[in-house]
Amino acid sequence: MSGRFQDQVAIVTGAVGGIGSAIVEGFLAEGGRVGLIDFNAQGGQAYEKTLREHGHDAVFVPADVAHFDQCQAAYDRITSELGAATILVNNVGISPKTEGRALKVWEMPPGEWNNVVAVNLNSVFYMTHLATPHMVKQRQGRVINMSSVAGKAYCDIVAAHYAATKAGLIGLTRHWAAELGEFDVTVNGLAPGRISTPLLKSVPQEINDAVTRVTALRRLGTPEEVADACLFFASDQARFVTGQVLDVAGGWLMT
Repeated sequence: MSGRFQDQVAIVTGAVGGIGSAIVEGFLAEGGRVGLIDFNAQGGQAYEKTLREHGHDAVFVPADVAHFDQCQAAYDRITSELGAATILVNNVGISPKTEGRALKVWEMPPGEWNNVVAVNLNSVFYMTHLATPHMVKQRQGRVINMSSVAGKAYCDIVAAHYAATKAGLIGLTRHWAAELGEFDVTVNGLAPGRISTPLLKSVPQEINDAVTRVTALRRLGTPEEVADACLFFASDQARFVTGQVLDVAGGWLMT
């Protein structure tokens, strides 16, 4: 097997299902070796088994990335089995709802706020902190952060914690791009819009229909379309692109 990522090692958080799985399979299809990190232990183990049965080099490690020690253990195991990683995709993200809706600021329990910040923002620092020393030493690396259009514009479908963390990722992307540029490490972000993932099955259809009506392309996106943009940023085709956050939203929330 050959491709853009032949013999390269990528680590993907939030790797089981939806956008994460599409990214994993995109790397594997182009010759990469992939470390998968996800909270879903049972699903991840089954997914790893399937990938390996198809001849792919994939290692799954269950971890709650809200905790640095679990990130460290996952990173150490993946790199010991697959080799040092030069690609990191910080894909993990949660957006809690209560009875199908996002809570307003006066309704939100502090514990929920703290959990979203820990998963969506802190984990990105943890994983990037762990992965970049090797990238800097080798003068080779790609970091891709999964933000959201909700980090750029008001979106009433999500709550403040999600919007704040995704906006925070945009700031981290730009800061780290400047910080790491002299070492030939690029840092870019993706801002997906409404993407057709299993998570949307729990959302009332009228909400997705309303989004579709105000999306320029008049449809929801697919995980594979987000993965395509991610693979571009991870590839040599994007070697002179850094500090950018690309909307993959079909024209939703352009203003």
